[in-house]
Amino acid sequence: MFYIAGKSKDFNMKNIFFAAALVANFLTINAQNYEFKETINLEHLPVISQDQTGTCWSYSTSSFLESEIIRLTGKHIDLSEMYQVRTTYPKKAENFVMRQGKAQFSQGGLSHDVINSAADYGLVPVSVFTGLSEDEKKHNHSEMEMVLNSMLKTYIDNPGKSLSPKWKEAVSSILDIYLGEIPEKFEYEGKEFSPMSFMKMTKINPKDYVTVTSFTQAPFYEKFILNIPDNFSNGSLYNLPLDQFIAVIDEALQNGYTLALDADVSEPTFSAKYGVAFIPENEDDKKTGLAEIIEEKKITQEYRQQEFENFNTTDDHLMHIVGKLVDQKGNVYYKVKNSWGTDEKRVKNGGYVYMSVAYMKAKAISVLLHKDALNKRVKKKLSL
Repeated sequence: MFYIAGKSKDFNMKNIFFAAALVANFLTINAQNYEFKETINLEHLPVISQDQTGTCWSYSTSSFLESEIIRLTGKHIDLSEMYQVRTTYPKKAENFVMRQGKAQFSQGGLSHDVINSAADYGLVPVSVFTGLSEDEKKHNHSEMEMVLNSMLKTYIDNPGKSLSPKWKEAVSSILDIYLGEIPEKFEYEGKEFSPMSFMKMTKINPKDYVTVTSFTQAPFYEKFILNIPDNFSNGSLYNLPLDQFIAVIDEALQNGYTLALDADVSEPTFSAKYGVAFIPENEDDKKTGLAEIIEEKKITQEYRQQEFENFNTTDDHLMHIVGKLVDQKGNVYYKVKNSWGTDEKRVKNGGYVYMSVAYMKAKAISVLLHKDALNKRVKKKLSL
């Protein structure tokens, strides 16, 4: 019991309740709902939905390439995400079969798979290759994936005791049925193109794009293969210290370059429904921070690495960084274009997620960007 000399117990309790009410009122007044102001908003095409597919890697990176085409040519071209999916699946299948099932075969992938596909097969507009049949309105790859999985496991079991090379043709036929045949020639705006000549027209050069990351299991300023499940193609990433990794993102945006982002979105503090992503200092603020500004955790290289190695940070989803914002307290956020549509019942901010710097530091796996977005010092250190 609290007492003040010369005062009664009733008086003291009234003062305690009054003080508690003042504190509660102070906290209510100082709790601030988010008010965002854009500081950078680079050109990009509208948010769309990947529907019932695990092809965020193609949606995000195709969106990134669309912004690159705007930057390089001024043209607004809606690229076919499913063309890159169609041309990547045979590579996944071959990797899975030749490793006798001891590899990843799923709908997932990474940004460099789109770049690799473009290098081998070019690009096409969505008007030429939708990946949908005439009676389909939305993408759903569940059945296709199960059919392909069953086929490939049969080939791995090799019941004929000698695997026929026709298995590749069979896989291609399934992909043709579900997604469509790869076009050799097509018309676009009154001109005839092949996928390769179309890519040349867009001024996209696959050799110009690099992926950077920040982990301590490999030396900084060198390339290494990040062992995550969706890296079936064993793509190499350039490794940077965490502060420099974030500086690369900031400098790229400041200089007019967008970035494709691979990140962990399994956290309860990543919310498309509320349109925010953050890392609270206090666990009790996980829900509060969905609507109000809260204190965030100071992210170190060590914490980031720990979260990755204990599987709290996983390779979940790819998106497209198109700008930056600040809240009314001056806290910085990245404007991240998602591919979960624009239905206001499911997503906020028109389908964008406003991601805090702390979340980017802790949960970004990697970013893909044009090598010219890197400053001279970083380029030199990476031998680019």
